[in-house]
Amino acid sequence: MCGIIGYIGNKKAAPILLKGLKHLEYRGYDSVGIATLSKKHIFVKKDVGKVGEVSSKLNFLDLKGNTGISHNRWATHGGVTQKNAHPHTDCSGSIVVVHNGIIENYRELKEWLIKKGHKFKSETDTEVVPHLVEEEMKNEKKFAEAAKIALKKLEGSYALLLMYKDDNIIIATRKGSPLVLGVSDHGYFAASDIPAFIEYTKKVVYLSDYDFVTLTPNNFKVFNLLEWKPVRRKIDTISWDAEQAKKGEFEHFMMKEIAEQVDTIQKAVQQDRKIIDDIVKEIKKAKGIFLIGCGSSYHACLAASYIFSKIAKFHVNVILASEFPNYEHFLTNDTLVIAVSQSGETYDVLEAVRAAKKRGSKVISIVNVMGSSLTRESDTFLMMHAGPEICVLSTKTYTSQIALLSLLAYALAENYEEGKKKLNYLWNIIYQLTSRTIREKIKELAEKLKDKEHVFCIGRGLQYATALEAALKIKEVSYIHAEAFAGGELKHGTIALIENGTPCLVFVSEDNKKEILSNAIEIKSRGGYIIGISSKENEIFDSWVKVPESNTENAIVQIIPIQILAYQLAVLRGCDIDHPRNLAKSVTVP
Repeated sequence: MCGIIGYIGNKKAAPILLKGLKHLEYRGYDSVGIATLSKKHIFVKKDVGKVGEVSSKLNFLDLKGNTGISHNRWATHGGVTQKNAHPHTDCSGSIVVVHNGIIENYRELKEWLIKKGHKFKSETDTEVVPHLVEEEMKNEKKFAEAAKIALKKLEGSYALLLMYKDDNIIIATRKGSPLVLGVSDHGYFAASDIPAFIEYTKKVVYLSDYDFVTLTPNNFKVFNLLEWKPVRRKIDTISWDAEQAKKGEFEHFMMKEIAEQVDTIQKAVQQDRKIIDDIVKEIKKAKGIFLIGCGSSYHACLAASYIFSKIAKFHVNVILASEFPNYEHFLTNDTLVIAVSQSGETYDVLEAVRAAKKRGSKVISIVNVMGSSLTRESDTFLMMHAGPEICVLSTKTYTSQIALLSLLAYALAENYEEGKKKLNYLWNIIYQLTSRTIREKIKELAEKLKDKEHVFCIGRGLQYATALEAALKIKEVSYIHAEAFAGGELKHGTIALIENGTPCLVFVSEDNKKEILSNAIEIKSRGGYIIGISSKENEIFDSWVKVPESNTENAIVQIIPIQILAYQLAVLRGCDIDHPRNLAKSVTVP
């Protein structure tokens, strides 16, 4: 869940690493650190806080050298302290490491190393790594060879960057955590995600598990850590550029990415028709189909289950990825698993996919990051083409997921062109919903809600999935407690929570108008404040957000005003919008 970036080349490393850390801050922002190498000396600066704060205090830019590694931390092992911040060193300060992931056997390794005389400074699992390399180098092994032997002792997941004071190289390796190389005319990069170095190059190398890379100022070599054989990894060129990873005219990435949905829905449905047709064939012949995801991706899967039912008259199972291994005994060679993930690195999704593959099931994924672990572990995949999503909250990738799953449903119903036309038409509605006029109107609503302790969201059918996503958006960025329910479940206990003035978002469609408005009346009669999200105003609404009726595409258009509402609530409450507390963009740990 942390972010790492390394650079080696003919430019000063510190400014490059500092920019990279700012682009990776969505992956972790508890603490930050940089280590550089110059004239056989390792220099380390690190502390608790965000990149800008720590850099202002320590002045990262005065670190010498053209080689360096750096880290944004999202704490797992050990509290948020200066000692637990990365980079970590060995006893002598000669070997330095940054790490994203979890070393599962670190306790046993630490006890063994302590018996060997090693002194530890932190509570982290990461610190065992430089000490393991140090121990191997006592046997007169060179740095790279010692690192190779040491890394084989690790259990768990990791993306690691290592340096040694006497060798001008960076060692980069991964297992279960993301790591990608960047290739420029002035040097080489290794980072958790492409935005860390996109300002310098669009040429990337996607690494696989157990790749062990040695980076020098002039080249890179890749070996398989287990077999110690050279492997070839091609250099790809990405299609997006640095401007797409910048805020532009917007104050926060969240609002920028909400506005980008005008384009990203259209990009999502620009797919190779043959791949869509091949996936439809797999869906038709499968005996049991599971849609899996986590967080917003799970809500997209749930929305898709209603869409498949309505458009294609087709049943699919929807399971939280973290719970999916509990259904392993249902899986066979004839099962199809459709895994949905923005990053393609989500731990629970990957574990679910591995459980399916173990049973011989076929896996198709919907993902936004080319070269991610999920793309490589799937039999087939569809790209969202949403471009980089920097804000921790999912906005444009959530609606892209629904658009792609809807396209599959239309193709399954043999209405592919009609479905594509309907989805493309949404740009007009989304353009209106993200306009400055609507944003100001929603800001007025946010003023009424900003001091509330609780918000409830209700919907029926497809709108139930939207209600779940709405509640998630509100609580994760504004920290207001928000909860979602199927409208029919209110009277089974939840209505006891309604008090005078309790706000409730009510998602209405033409399909369920009569039933959901009846539920809204139940809330209003107990003093609830009703906020309608619908195509038509109603006398029971205390506030109304107009969203044109779009049938199954309601799942896309009705969430957009609530994304804006969540954003405006967070602004008014003084929250850190792009980096909500305790959250990170890619959940790569159990």
